[in-house]
Parts: sequence; C-alpha cells; structure tokens
Amino acid sequence: MKKRDRLFFFLFILYLGVVLWCCFGNFQSLPDVPQEYFGIPTDKIVHFLMFLPFVFLCYMSFASLPKKTSQALLLAICALAAGMVMAIATEIGQSLTSYRSGDSMDFVADAAGLCLAFAVTLVHIFTTKR
Repeated sequence: MKKRDRLFFFLFILYLGVVLWCCFGNFQSLPDVPQEYFGIPTDKIVHFLMFLPFVFLCYMSFASLPKKTSQALLLAICALAAGMVMAIATEIGQSLTSYRSGDSMDFVADAAGLCLAFAVTLVHIFTTKR
C-alpha cells in the first residue's frame, strides 16, 4: 500500500467513525436549526453531505491496486455498493434505537450523495493515466 493510499485509508476510517457518530449519536440538546433550506428538509441535506465523500475516499484508499481502467471501474462500483450497504445498515440501526428513527427518504438522500461521489470518482478514473 502506497503512502498516499495509507493517508486516504486513515481519512476513510476517520470519516466512517464520524458518520457512525452522527448516525447514532443522541443530539437532543443541540440548538434548533431551520427545518428547510430552499424547500429541502435540513436532515436530508445533512444525509446527502454525510455520504458524499464515501465512494471517493473508499476508492482512493485502494487506488493504487487497479492497473487497468476496468479494474478501477470495478473498484469504484464496489465502493458504491459498500456505501449503499452502509446507508441501509445505518437506517435499519437507527430504527432499532429509542432516540432515532429510520427513514426511507434519509436513504434516498444518502444514495444521492453516494451517486454523486461515484460520478466524481468515474471522472477521476477516466482522466487519470494508467
């Protein structure tokens, strides 16, 4: 694993910890925030932003492994799939707590962030020389 990969792997692990803390923390004492921005519920924006870095950070953690574009594409697809599994798992996990609730629209926001990150990762793959 190259030095750059180790840095991205560390950032990815740190990021996963923060996401899990945000998903399962008990934040009842936080100050009130606006319910919507531009007609979009605030919690959906947070979910979108929370999952936005997932695919790119996961991909960059192992970016030196693929030697061909097709292998890099497969790695990106696996990163997207892992992000989707994590998004589903966090919503199921939240529904099992007494202080949070699972919401299918939260998953939609998570998936939108993951898909945008996947698109950015594809641009990176196809603009990087192999």
